[in-house]
Amino acid sequence: MCGIALVAGHDPDRTIFRQMLATLAPRGETEETYEEESLLAGTQRLHIVDRERAVQPWLSQDGRWLLCYNGEIFNYRQLRSELIGLGRQLRSESDTEVALEAFLQWGEQAVGRLRGEFAFAIADRHTGRVYLARDPLGVKPLYWSSCDGRLYVASEIKALVRAGAVIREVPPGHHGWAPGGGAEPVLEPYVDLLRLAEDQPPVEDAAEAAKLVRRTLEDSIRVRVDTDLTVGVILSGGLDSSLVLSHVREMHPDCVALTIGAPGSDDLYYAERLTRELGVPHEVIHVRPGDVKADDVREAIRMAELTEYGDIINAVVSVPLFARARKLGIKVVLTGDGSDELFGGYSMYERIGPESSRRLFLHKIRNLHRTELQRVDRVSMGQGVEARVPFLDLSLVELAMRVPAGLKIRDGQEKWIMRQAFADMLPEYIRQRPKNPMSHSSGLHERARLYRPAFARLQRSFGYDLLDPVRRDFSVLLTQCDYDLDRAIAQSRARLDYTAAEHARDLVGALRWNAVTAVRQHQRAAKLRLPAPL
Repeated sequence: MCGIALVAGHDPDRTIFRQMLATLAPRGETEETYEEESLLAGTQRLHIVDRERAVQPWLSQDGRWLLCYNGEIFNYRQLRSELIGLGRQLRSESDTEVALEAFLQWGEQAVGRLRGEFAFAIADRHTGRVYLARDPLGVKPLYWSSCDGRLYVASEIKALVRAGAVIREVPPGHHGWAPGGGAEPVLEPYVDLLRLAEDQPPVEDAAEAAKLVRRTLEDSIRVRVDTDLTVGVILSGGLDSSLVLSHVREMHPDCVALTIGAPGSDDLYYAERLTRELGVPHEVIHVRPGDVKADDVREAIRMAELTEYGDIINAVVSVPLFARARKLGIKVVLTGDGSDELFGGYSMYERIGPESSRRLFLHKIRNLHRTELQRVDRVSMGQGVEARVPFLDLSLVELAMRVPAGLKIRDGQEKWIMRQAFADMLPEYIRQRPKNPMSHSSGLHERARLYRPAFARLQRSFGYDLLDPVRRDFSVLLTQCDYDLDRAIAQSRARLDYTAAEHARDLVGALRWNAVTAVRQHQRAAKLRLPAPL
């Protein structure tokens, strides 16, 4: 994984370019650049695959094509063998080189052959054109701006703020060319997330669905632990992260679990019990609610660039997790993100009604790139840690869209098919644990909620509104629209923030909760004759 930056066009400003690249420094370990009259390109490279030779920006053997690449291609070994069989000469064992050679061999069709989490820019040094591409789900980010005859491309919004122009995003599953002279790119989908698996038969038999889900998830995890590095697992003790940890323990000789939570929180209880039974090393990050300060919230917003309140709160909780991973020298972690959106982990899926169920699943999947996945990317890469998301392998996402909602939510139990598929692999206390959002189950949500009224102002202070402002959470909109999906989507497009009155009511609720909790903690401490928690 890396952070990439590129400026193409007439007389590019080297000062702005260097500022862009410096902004992305936390994403990598080594800064690498290529500069010429009309092209400035660079990476902050995190050394994972072929760590010594995968130097970027990567140039083709004839020097015409330049690649800036961020991500991992999990089938790069198979593609490399195929390319060599077709007569191509390769100089490394890296997936970086495979990405460029695949493009040179198959052109724009190459992106459909890549199984992975990636975003890249390929510049034609002869014509000045730039080709942009992003993975199907948008696990890895890619943004661009165009002004004064120059095209600016970067991995994060904060790098493009320095150019001062409106910022645009390469959507998930899109690719296309920006003509020379700094013109805007023309992008089109190679994967349509709103039509996933619509031409494939549904899997209506529960036993068959469970077998396919199990086989597909196991394969997705297997390719993501193909590394000689230590693999971390972000563990909440919930169904999804527990499944990931159980598989990683079997597939990789060196793994460690990481959990964050307030003392006595549900996550710590379940995670500590599971890791003890599995015999997996467990790093616990204890954070008392009072430890969460205004500066922590500001830093999470700066790092994560998010636009919905719930995601920002989750980012506040996530930052210390990845900071601990970095401190331990862990470069690769796996997370359980995405399972709720695929298999009905939220109450909205049960309340929406069968006629709108599929559309709601697709809407949530299509927006993961700017919500859950953006949080995971920014907060992990902001610490120089690569987070991989096995639930969002395209093969599993397509399979999930073939499984009827009645197998995902049954008798009021969310993710029913997941629980069935791995019934023999998980202890009953994990398999039957109900869904509880990360920030809540860690015991830190209400503390972070105290700062919600400041979220939008802080986001604007970093210039992130050049792309998108902070807006109401979609889950709240759907509830306010009485689960009318069309109305909720229409309102979400308006990108409206909460009103001052709504923020005031929310703040009162958060103050009351924190006050009551503090009193209870002091009473408990006094009863046990222990020092009172801060």
